[in-house]
Amino acid sequence: VIKHYESNAKPIAYERRFPTCHLIPMFVDSEVLEETESEDGSIHQVQRRCKLDVDAPRLLKRIAGVDYVYFSQENTLNKRERTLHIESHNETFSNRVIIHELCSYSAHPENEDWTCFEQSASLDIKSFFGFESTVEKIAMKQYASSIKKGKEIIEFYLNQLDEEGISQVPRWTPSSSSSVTTKPVCATPTLLQLELPVTPAVSIPVSTDANDHKLDADYIKRYLGDLTPLQESCLIRLRQWLQESHKGKIPKDEHILRFLRARDFNMEKAREILCQSLTWRKQHQVDYLLETWTSPQVLNDYYTGGWHHHDKEGRPLYILRLGQMDTKGLVRALGEESLLRHVLSINEEGLRRCEENTKVFGRPISCWTCLVDLEGLNMRHLWRPGVKALLRIIEVVEANYPETLGRLLILRAPRVFPVLWTLVSPFIDENTRKKFLIYAGNDYQGPGGLLDYIDKEVIPDFLGGECMCEVPEGGLVPKSLYRTAEELENEDISLWTETIYQSASVFKGAPHEVVLEIIDAASVITWDFDVCKGDVVFHLYHSKRAPQPPRKDPLVGQHSSITTPGGNNVQLIDKSWTLGLDYSMVESPLTCKEGESVQGSHVTRWPGFYILQWRFHTMPGSASTNLPRVDDVLASLQVSSHKCKVMYYTEVIGSEDFRATCISGFPNWWLAGAFIYFHCWT
Repeated sequence: VIKHYESNAKPIAYERRFPTCHLIPMFVDSEVLEETESEDGSIHQVQRRCKLDVDAPRLLKRIAGVDYVYFSQENTLNKRERTLHIESHNETFSNRVIIHELCSYSAHPENEDWTCFEQSASLDIKSFFGFESTVEKIAMKQYASSIKKGKEIIEFYLNQLDEEGISQVPRWTPSSSSSVTTKPVCATPTLLQLELPVTPAVSIPVSTDANDHKLDADYIKRYLGDLTPLQESCLIRLRQWLQESHKGKIPKDEHILRFLRARDFNMEKAREILCQSLTWRKQHQVDYLLETWTSPQVLNDYYTGGWHHHDKEGRPLYILRLGQMDTKGLVRALGEESLLRHVLSINEEGLRRCEENTKVFGRPISCWTCLVDLEGLNMRHLWRPGVKALLRIIEVVEANYPETLGRLLILRAPRVFPVLWTLVSPFIDENTRKKFLIYAGNDYQGPGGLLDYIDKEVIPDFLGGECMCEVPEGGLVPKSLYRTAEELENEDISLWTETIYQSASVFKGAPHEVVLEIIDAASVITWDFDVCKGDVVFHLYHSKRAPQPPRKDPLVGQHSSITTPGGNNVQLIDKSWTLGLDYSMVESPLTCKEGESVQGSHVTRWPGFYILQWRFHTMPGSASTNLPRVDDVLASLQVSSHKCKVMYYTEVIGSEDFRATCISGFPNWWLAGAFIYFHCWT
């Protein structure tokens, strides 16, 4: 975002922070390495080496073996164009951490008394002795501190100049004589006031692509709400990470922001839960739920919940008459999975309504208000299977729809409510619990009650208002609609196995393998998988021999640190088989990181059996010694489990399916890829 500042002061103040600045404690020293000037004197360049004492834990400094870090900074002043460009990067640990910062100052094109400032920076932590997360936090802290003190520092030196009687610097004009190309004295910028500092501090990792990775101030205000520079940076970085590593549908900024807020803008934690949620949505095709899900008639008749206008802040309002709902009857008639899917459709509808209300009210609406009426709540609602279903629904919603509940109004809470609350509250996030307002009896009608949050005109009739509410009144579900346990179990399975994806666990020493028998050569094997947890290596093998039936590796059960693989871990390649003799590798190994989505295909050359394998990724050791490397040891200490998870889908497309599409001049692999592309879309 370009910011403008108005002043008649001169930016000589900027150069006064060198060689050191007492207002920036971590800026210890600097030295000029080279200084040049163009022949006409219009362009002046200075290269400096800056010494920083970063505020980091002493233990981390001892492990890293340094007390100070050094940055290289190059300043280019164009007096003719009235611009100053500053570029800096780190010298210390440049093979482990890459920090790159670009700053630009220029005179405003419409008002020469204003200065424009633009800054972009990036941070890429490749490895840092196992303390990558700590280094990232330190970088954020240092950057936030730099931004906060920026104006204070520049104003200090501007006031210093005023005290010395320096208030004007003449504009540069071409001279008749040419100057030498090298000058021993540092020139000063002739721009107008520069309010923000440019320090070679560790900075926020933001891409230098101004078009894609800068959020417009109007866009933030209109769709996202108030964000600090640090929060904006977190959003940009997480979105950029998704664009680079996630092959599926990228969620909107509003949805990414919900996950960041749910984890107090902790990047690692937010990324983890967001990746898990995206995988879950893909596995169960949640993006298409509103188009594909049709509520059973028993839900339409007896589920006492529905959308009802909006609250005073413009949030969609959902009303749930829980006290009138026959939870036991609904669970017995529908099963746990149908109820869960119905609740998910409610949440999906809530997201849609938030987008609509954002457009209607002209301000960001990212959550909804829920009004729960408990009149009629009794011990019947504490039926154990019903409570179990409720807890599971809460767990799924909490994990995949964070920060969507703006406020929860609980009305007419009876005496049995504390019992239910004791059972349910431990499963609800602390930040969510803070949004609960509980009213006993008719307290909601008094001061601080319902009228503080909902307009009088939309208060439902059953709460004493004048607005007709279309939420079903509920009642007992007829026992004739009850299903047997076996029927419910079979239907639950069919509901959640509609997905074409399968899940598998990959253990250290126990890969997961899938065999595909190919009858016709030139068939196409396709795969699409997500790495949900850990890092894996993907292999594709061919064998003329049929592998043994799926079995469990007995050795894995003897490993004390992992559980024995269950039905979602299958090993097919016999331990006695020899690579190159009994089976051969037909695709190069592919290392896949946690959170990545991978799609690929292989045109088969021979009939036989093709084995897809996902293997636990182990860090390679040093080739020159049998001793483990320090990086390997530290990395192993970070591993909390020897288990990886993948979600995959495979398909074989017969050669006859795409032979007819052959086009003269195109190789088979191109035709196969094109066919797969259109096949997936249709």
